[in-house]
Amino acid sequence: MFLCQFVSLYFQKQDQLTNSEIEQKLMLTARLMELHDDNTFKIRSYQTAADTIYRIQNELSTLSREEIVAIDGIGKGMANNISELLVSGTCESLQKLLDLTPTGIIEMMGISGFGPKKVGMLWKETSAESLDDILLLCQQGKVAKIKGFGEKSQDALYRATQFMISNRGKEKYANIEPVMNELLEILKKIPAVEVVSVTGDVRRKLEIIEELEFLIGTSDFDACIDSIDGLGILNEDFDLSGPFAWVGHHAAVKTPVKIRFCEPQDFIIELIKTTGSVAHLNLPLADGSTLKGRLVSNVESEQAFYRSIGLPYIVPELREGRKEIEWAQADRLPKLIEMSDLKGILHNHSTYSDGKHTLRQMAEHCKNLGYEYLGISDHSQTAVYAHGLQEYHVRQQQEEIRQLNVELAPFKVFSGIESDILGDGSLDYSTEILASFDFIVASVHSGLSMDVNKATNRLLTAIHNPFTTILGHMTGRLILEREGYPVDHKAIIDACAEQGVVIEINASPYRLDMDWRWVDYALEKGVMLSINPDAHKMEGYQDMYFGLQAGRKGGLSKEMNLNSMNLEEITTYFENRKKTRL
Repeated sequence: MFLCQFVSLYFQKQDQLTNSEIEQKLMLTARLMELHDDNTFKIRSYQTAADTIYRIQNELSTLSREEIVAIDGIGKGMANNISELLVSGTCESLQKLLDLTPTGIIEMMGISGFGPKKVGMLWKETSAESLDDILLLCQQGKVAKIKGFGEKSQDALYRATQFMISNRGKEKYANIEPVMNELLEILKKIPAVEVVSVTGDVRRKLEIIEELEFLIGTSDFDACIDSIDGLGILNEDFDLSGPFAWVGHHAAVKTPVKIRFCEPQDFIIELIKTTGSVAHLNLPLADGSTLKGRLVSNVESEQAFYRSIGLPYIVPELREGRKEIEWAQADRLPKLIEMSDLKGILHNHSTYSDGKHTLRQMAEHCKNLGYEYLGISDHSQTAVYAHGLQEYHVRQQQEEIRQLNVELAPFKVFSGIESDILGDGSLDYSTEILASFDFIVASVHSGLSMDVNKATNRLLTAIHNPFTTILGHMTGRLILEREGYPVDHKAIIDACAEQGVVIEINASPYRLDMDWRWVDYALEKGVMLSINPDAHKMEGYQDMYFGLQAGRKGGLSKEMNLNSMNLEEITTYFENRKKTRL
């Protein structure tokens, strides 16, 4: 999941490294060592240090060298590396490896399912130094002939490489938003700017952004362009810019930045034109015309425009050309869920498995944020890589939960588990242990190379298990990093409707899984959803925002969202669900 983060660090200059950034750079060093067949023990020392830093509470930048050396799992040599990273953003050991490694190889290390050793083999055996080289070798059938690969590996490599190439220049919405907000505030302060807004895919809050787009209303285009050129944080692409649009780049994101200009009196109409997808603008209205065809006269607001064509206001998130016009014409536009509708946070991890913060810390922070309850669901025993809970750890955690619930009342911690869906679709643990939880998130974490029949049947078996409460991250996708395994969404949603299983919208900006494009079908079938952050640290609760945006895009209301229930309601829900399992 984090490999693309490691790779991206190669291309970024850091001013003040956080623990997370130091951890990623040490892991990048370890992976580059693997690539170059370095000493196994040295590689492990970097991996251990990175894992140690992940769990450290205090920022390393606030500690003295002596305090860093004293941390178990660091040592003097690693403390020197950390000190160098804090001072300069890099260290000698990492820099030497980067100097030995072509830039294209760094990008190749992001290929999902192929670790540094495999990439190293491809490099040495074929002299391939780019994704395009790998694609060509696969097309020519040469990869299958390399020892350790074969036809299946070649096919998987081809698909993964195609996926990476197709996503060049794209960004996750979560990475775009901070830059968007920064630029919006800067553009507002330009004297010639009379009105400005984000627009395009960003305004619709798509999970993948290809262009960061703004619209400016101004009476002086030239003055605006001169001011933008003088900002110093954007570099213009002169080949793509023109008299009505400035196109360039911001160092923090891969996507181009496009700034459109219009006369102030045309701003609302242009905002509607540039916000809606092509499909939205071409949806037919009751009289046979289209939205695009009605955008001919100036109006004072977007709300006024939609009223003028006999429709209620359609929020930007819904303007994707799906069912929004049908809903609006039938007066069935959903009242979309808001952050204030979220009453608790389900699917979270603690130090019992692979989380950064303790159960107490996760609970107290959740309470301090104003939520009524927390659902803890650490990894189950099969997830050895994530320190999955053995049965005695389950009992130990449940005892701590009982104590916390006395101490933190009326706030409540629910005992859950993220149970691995095993290869045959069964859930991890014995019936006795499964029955001890308040709720169970069932997820696939291994054996991801499945065809649609195998993947669907595996999930269907888990859905029919009476202990499954929530189906976690349905396809296992990692946005811009890994395609999910193929599933028959309708069959899975239909089964969840039949069995009363909730479907998760995993709010991690790396996942956002189930895809929002299937939310409306789930709602039609009466399937309840749950916006879950899959938080592995306290800061992970903030991801609820991104899950909320995904839910809104699909038309989710609070009534159909599990964790919009208050504490009394969800306690009753879990109790009733548990009765049907026993």
